[in-house]
Amino acid sequence: MHPYSSRRERLLADLPAGVLILPTAPEQTRNADSTFPFRYDSSFYYLTGFEEPEAVYAQVIGDTPQAVLFCRPKDETHEIWDGYRYGPAAAQEKFGFDAAYSTDDLDAEMIKLLSNQPRVYFAFGHNPGWDLRLAGWINAVRAKARSGVHAPTELVDISARIDEMRLFKDAHEIDIMRRAGLINTAAHRRAMRTARPGQFEYEVEAELMHEYYRSGSRFPAYSSIVASGPNACVLHYGENNRRMQDGELLLIDAGCEIEGYASDITRTFPINGKFSGEQKAVYELVLAAHAAALQEALPGRSYDAMHQAAVNVLTQGLIDLDLIQGPFADAIEQSTYRQFYMHKTGHWLGLDVHDAGAYKQQNGDWRVLEPGMAFTIEPGLYIRPAANVPKAFEQIGVRIEDNIVITADGHDVLTADCPVAVAEIEALMRG
Repeated sequence: MHPYSSRRERLLADLPAGVLILPTAPEQTRNADSTFPFRYDSSFYYLTGFEEPEAVYAQVIGDTPQAVLFCRPKDETHEIWDGYRYGPAAAQEKFGFDAAYSTDDLDAEMIKLLSNQPRVYFAFGHNPGWDLRLAGWINAVRAKARSGVHAPTELVDISARIDEMRLFKDAHEIDIMRRAGLINTAAHRRAMRTARPGQFEYEVEAELMHEYYRSGSRFPAYSSIVASGPNACVLHYGENNRRMQDGELLLIDAGCEIEGYASDITRTFPINGKFSGEQKAVYELVLAAHAAALQEALPGRSYDAMHQAAVNVLTQGLIDLDLIQGPFADAIEQSTYRQFYMHKTGHWLGLDVHDAGAYKQQNGDWRVLEPGMAFTIEPGLYIRPAANVPKAFEQIGVRIEDNIVITADGHDVLTADCPVAVAEIEALMRG
């Protein structure tokens, strides 16, 4: 069975009758009449596999189910200028739909699909324009009331159900994410080999992109962070235009995208190839926190257990380095570690770099890790100048991030080949 058809069947299982409507993402204007490279909506792609813009998936649910795709029509002139289009006939066959129509017919056909249906399933609030368009279709059906046609009376947000499906990766998805991790690992290794004092951060970013492109990843999964010196203490730094100095650390948080799936690796290393004493102390503390979190990445454990394990290690280490005051229990209770560690220890990973899925159950408890869940582990320390910070520790920013999948009996580190030990990094940089 077509993988996307199978996902659609799982989504629809046990849903009461109605019509599901899911549009892809809109094209985004960059400036004037130029657009950014198109990137489909992740949930739309998850259920259809269809990558073209201006598309809508509609699903009739009930005794006579029907999967329908609306897409751009074949148009020779447009294809001369902008490239190949599937068109409805080819798209219907390739992607396993029961019917396909041109987007030129979207309004008329959608009114037909919604007529005499009890409810609509929709991802409300994602795009105000589509919310309004759905309201217009429903009102058009209501206008036919005198002819005996009734409009849907129940609106159901389908987002959470799709998100829950996307949270659990199947073997096909994990294979893609593993490939993305291997490409990203090669890019980070390339950055370590080529980075030198005196370069600009964007020169290192160019090395990352070179490796992505040559390996078949046409786009990064997110804007790369290439942060040297003080910039490593800025969590979402993105300018990447500073000249790197001898004796500083370089923090790279970068990922590639393959077939829609993201890799997300962070590594921190000395620009001159050798950690100073203070840099090494902070780095190995973060590495120990990473290892502690990874030990909690097991089926049946609370998602938050990884974060708490990392916080415990970082807090004790900050006390040992005399950057915060003990005793340990007081430092935890008062969260004094948050001066240097102010974010969670990871996030879901998949079609979005911060992927879909709830972190807590409806009762407020953290959810339990289960096989197929994919996420990052990324503890860090960011030591900005302050009255309690010795000069030698100022502007040391370290983050270490890997990509993990929970298995039946443990976990799989998809990015395990990316150098992380001090000796391994220094040896690679010596070349």
